[in-house]
This record gives sequence, C-alpha cells and structure tokens, in this order.
Amino acid sequence: MPRIALVALVVDDYDEAIRFYTEALGFRLAEDTPRPDGSRWVVVEPPGSVPGTGLLLARARGEGQHARVGDQTGGRVGFFLHTDDFARDHARMAAAGVTFLETPRHEPYGTVAVFQDLYGNRWDLLQPAVD
Repeated sequence: MPRIALVALVVDDYDEAIRFYTEALGFRLAEDTPRPDGSRWVVVEPPGSVPGTGLLLARARGEGQHARVGDQTGGRVGFFLHTDDFARDHARMAAAGVTFLETPRHEPYGTVAVFQDLYGNRWDLLQPAVD
C-alpha cells in the first residue's frame, strides 16, 4: 500500500536544522549519512510517528533553492504537527524558543496554534478534536 514516507524541507545548514528539529521540536534524528557529492542524507522523525515517516532536511543548492528556504509554501501553513497533549507541547516548544505567531485557539477540528521553524516556514501545532 502506498504511503508518504518523507517530505523534503530545504534548509540553509544541516547542523542548525538538526538542532532545531531535535532540540526545539523534539524530533528524533533517524539518519545522517554523508553522500559522495558532499551533501548529506538527513532525516528527522517526529515523536510517535510511524518509523520511516519524517522530514528529509535537504541543504539548498543554487540561487533558486536558496530563495525558497523558509518560504516553501508561499507563506501558507505547509506542515502540520499533531500532538496528543497541546498544552504540554506548546509549553515545551515555547520554552525552547519556538516562535508562535498566534495564541492557541480552539476550533471545531481541535486546538491549534501556528508557529514557524527556524527559517520561517509556517507549521500548525494541532491537537485534533476527539469525536
């Protein structure tokens, strides 16, 4: 059965991106393998995810890719991080220096707040509503 395994996220620097995703967001470094061309295959996975489901942190190459760092979705929320305890994760992330762009709000679909990663990409931290 097909499934999405990785989503590439263009970053300026592997190590600063690894630090942000592992320390501020609590992701796990699943792989960091050097490649013959000098790049690295860097995968981080959110806590509680199905193994093999994560972000491929891809260092930008060339002007076009560098221009997209932090704006891969044209200013829209492009990434959605689900949690089973919004208050816990919101507090932990805020204490780790994550920038939230709004106060938490309650919607019919759950509790949510938009934050940005170290490059400015917008994410939702979302605890889905229980039916």
